Amino acid sequence: MIPKSEIIPAEFYQSYIDLIKESDFREAIKKNSKQFRKLVENIPRKKFDYAYAEGKWTIRQMLQHIIDAERVFSYRALRLSRKDATPLPGFDENQWAANDGGATRKWKDLLEEFGVVREATEYLYDALTDEQLRFVGTVNERPLNAFTIGFIIPGHVTHHMHILEARYL
Repeated sequence: MIPKSEIIPAEFYQSYIDLIKESDFREAIKKNSKQFRKLVENIPRKKFDYAYAEGKWTIRQMLQHIIDAERVFSYRALRLSRKDATPLPGFDENQWAANDGGATRKWKDLLEEFGVVREATEYLYDALTDEQLRFVGTVNERPLNAFTIGFIIPGHVTHHMHILEARYL
């Protein structure tokens, strides 16, 4: 197991990484899956389309964003784990949200999709070796590896869980 001290500093994602207390990202991802499912499965139906302020995402839109972001993070991890040195771009989450159709998706479908996407993430990471995890490539013009992304993934979801609890519920 790679020690957590080998995380590549990732300024934009550091706040997500800091939310993860576990030293094993695989454990953190699995624990995060259960915590997130428990939270979103108990959101009252009347809150699905609630936004806490003008111009903010609804809970339904936030769930779509979480799914989209997890796919992006996992894709980046896959590319890096295969020692693909092709620089990977960033993405504009607000542009994506404006065009993702999340506002009209069925809640049940979003929950199921999150579960399937997260399961795929878990399978991907369960299959990676330390060598694959350590390969450093370029993401959004900064160095990154699949190991660090393994902490970003649950950290990103935890970040949104905190927002849900503080501003939406």
